[in-house]
Amino acid sequence: MNAIGLLIIILFILMVFVGGVQGMKAFVGLVLNFIVIFILMILINWQFNAYIVTALMSVIILALAIYLGAENQFVTNTAFKTSLIVVSILMVVAILVQHLGQFQGFATENSEELEGLSLNVGLPFTKVAVIVMVISILGAVAEAAMAIVADLNEVIERTPNLSKKSLYAHAHIIGGQILGTAINTLFFGVLGANLPLLIWFIRLRYSIAMFFNAKLLMMEVVTMLLGMLGILMSIWVASRLVVHGYVKIQSKNMRKGE
Repeated sequence: MNAIGLLIIILFILMVFVGGVQGMKAFVGLVLNFIVIFILMILINWQFNAYIVTALMSVIILALAIYLGAENQFVTNTAFKTSLIVVSILMVVAILVQHLGQFQGFATENSEELEGLSLNVGLPFTKVAVIVMVISILGAVAEAAMAIVADLNEVIERTPNLSKKSLYAHAHIIGGQILGTAINTLFFGVLGANLPLLIWFIRLRYSIAMFFNAKLLMMEVVTMLLGMLGILMSIWVASRLVVHGYVKIQSKNMRKGE
């Protein structure tokens, strides 16, 4: 057994130990999402429309991540709606940013690992770059949406007679707490993954201009910024959807009472 297999087994055991049945469902969702991404790569390789395939697979990935991650129907439905809205907007933004920034393809730093390999792969790297951006932000968007909706739902269950203004105030406080940790998690994840590249650039005495024009680094930075934007939008959209749903339920109850 190799190290990766051992880590996967440890992850499974700990998820079941901590989360029980829900932890097992989350692990199954993780495995299924890996299969979905593999299918996405196969379909792109078969020359299917990259944007349509990415949109469909993103919906499946979000559904698996959200509906296998919680049991409360209101929480999962609201988080799923939020994620779909945010990812749809960010996909358009990613296409626009890619068109303006031209982050696709390989950089000069890839020359050694590409030596002897053919670059005639028959795939548009502009679309591949957009796929990478969209898939990279799915986890951050789903996590932020689930967190804010679940916390607000708990507030509603504990204090069912909240006013609309009070619920917005709770959403503001909870959203601020989620925002700080989620963005820091995303930032340090990207920083840790690209630390060897940064050290390499520093050792090669890259100027500030070369840093900001390094295709490899800027691709990661743009993806990180899209993820941060996705977290912000998820908190904002989810808060509005929860408050709207709460007000709607309250109005129905008042009509029944009359």
